Amino acid sequence: MQNSSYNVITLAAESGTTESYNNHSIAKVNDHEVRISTMTESYHWHVHPDSDESFLALEGGLYIDFEDGTVELKPGQMITVARGVRHRTRPVGARSVNLTFERTDARSEKVPSPNE
Repeated sequence: MQNSSYNVITLAAESGTTESYNNHSIAKVNDHEVRISTMTESYHWHVHPDSDESFLALEGGLYIDFEDGTVELKPGQMITVARGVRHRTRPVGARSVNLTFERTDARSEKVPSPNE
């Protein structure tokens, strides 16, 4: 079947980076987007004041730090962080690959660490 409106995305190709942090959109679904994030180091503390954000761990696992503790996602596990909740992500082990689902054009605001 050939139809130019079908777009097959290969996650291995999308996550094949040597950058310490790479996060980019791979698909749009109505008014949301699916992003793939590949990381070898922590991302800064931030909030999304206008969108929830769901994480699906694919490779290596993902720590999500909150003001009151940390959640560990193993590959195949998913969590949703409510809008306005301060958090940061970091890899479990040397490298993490995960998908995020959020509203298109969601704002991300850098915030101080809870320990600052």
